[in-house]
Amino acid sequence: MNNINQNEMLVGLDIGTSKVVVIVAEAKSDSSVEILGLGTHPSRGLKNGVVVDIESTTKAIKKSILEAESMAGCHISSCYVGISGSHIRGLNSEGVVPIKDGDVKYGDVDRVIETAQAMAIPADQKLLHVLPRDYIIDKQDGIKEPLGMAGSRLEAKVHLVTCSNNASQNIHKCVSRCGLEVEAFVLEQLASSYSVLSKDERELGVCLIDIGGGTTDIAVFMDGSISFTDVIPIAGDHVTNDIAEALRTPATQAEDIKQKYGCAVSSLTSPDELMMVPGMGGRPERELSRQALADVLERRYVEIFSMAQQKLNLGGFESLIPAGIVLTGGASKVEGSTELAEEVFHAPVRLGCPQSVEGLEEIINNPIYSTSVGLLLYGQKKLQEDHLNYLSRDKNILSRITRWFGGNL
Repeated sequence: MNNINQNEMLVGLDIGTSKVVVIVAEAKSDSSVEILGLGTHPSRGLKNGVVVDIESTTKAIKKSILEAESMAGCHISSCYVGISGSHIRGLNSEGVVPIKDGDVKYGDVDRVIETAQAMAIPADQKLLHVLPRDYIIDKQDGIKEPLGMAGSRLEAKVHLVTCSNNASQNIHKCVSRCGLEVEAFVLEQLASSYSVLSKDERELGVCLIDIGGGTTDIAVFMDGSISFTDVIPIAGDHVTNDIAEALRTPATQAEDIKQKYGCAVSSLTSPDELMMVPGMGGRPERELSRQALADVLERRYVEIFSMAQQKLNLGGFESLIPAGIVLTGGASKVEGSTELAEEVFHAPVRLGCPQSVEGLEEIINNPIYSTSVGLLLYGQKKLQEDHLNYLSRDKNILSRITRWFGGNL
């Protein structure tokens, strides 16, 4: 067994519509993350990011965990879990509080964040994330870290993310049945952003589009912070179903065809390129041109990108992303997806693969693992923040006690 301190172990659990991925890593003292083990298993218990079969989902998670534990040589006890689906809601909010002692302290930041999140949330939803975008002190905006700054009035702009109570509870049940604790639920496109976006892209303004099996997740980053999130209930599984219907072949064969011969732009293929399509019910396989397949894919990918563009337009963000679009997720790997996206968005587009991690690079360097690697990096950042907050608050309390004794002696 690998001798890893549980406090240094990070586990990312991505429960997708088409597959479950578990990645085990070790948080190093130099702030790097080393991947030790990986487990994957096909998933059939989710639909559009929501659990529809607890038993099937639990089995898939268990098998993925066993595979990851076997590779890493350690026992998994807790994990960071990705969450997505049409039930996710994102909205921007603001809060204002007076600064108590002239300088911004932890208490002031806590109060302004609390004020900003005091919005009416539907009874069937719960708050998933409160993500600070910007702070304003006495009308001076653009402040990212207000602690210690002088002023009399503190404002906060935040992005709130809510999710369905029932959806998160059902995922929690599946994870708990596998004997794991949930460290935190993390919005999947937020997790993916940690692994595929550069700091410069976040600062300049970028849109991340994560095309999974059941949903396409969108996130816009501006000035280093998340400003917009949304979900489209159309993704890779719909492309597979289109192929199955058009070619009259089973879904499993359609998925294989998509991965081997798929192309999102028909003009990139030739009518002379031929492929064999398996028949159904004992019928013989037949020949088909790759261009006919590309026509099917192109229609669906145009729909996905057009819907994403519409979401950005409605939010007023299409002109605020000079760094362009970053595509990630399993269904983004199809040949021609970046070229088609450039045509639709009229912006630079690149394919995003996980970065900033060590170990198993040859396997991990794949858009399929963007969310699960991102969950590890999110967990590492949270550990660092918790440690720094603990030290800073400790120091603050100690200085107050010292001042009190100094004034009373």
